[in-house]
Amino acid sequence: MKALADLDPVLEHRVRLAICVILAKYEEISFSRFKEQLQVTDGNLGAQLRRLEEQGYIALRKDFVERKPVTWYRLTESGREALNKHLQALQQLIAAAE
Repeated sequence: MKALADLDPVLEHRVRLAICVILAKYEEISFSRFKEQLQVTDGNLGAQLRRLEEQGYIALRKDFVERKPVTWYRLTESGREALNKHLQALQQLIAAAE
């Protein structure tokens, strides 16, 4: 089944998929906002963000807000393309099951 082959192994992890979906909707999200939205530990979130960054799906920038360091994340063009392809494959799998 072609849809299975089109699934992105990086996006098969629920937290990584959720990160990309959230970033597709919003231009940038901070680490603390992700943590609040996803209800995961710092370590788990950091590991999933790092994996997406290593893959080139997200980019980060560091900033200071009220003298506190804040890390902001955004979806890259290749990340957006990978997410769209993955979501299309999921939709094909769902359609095949109906």
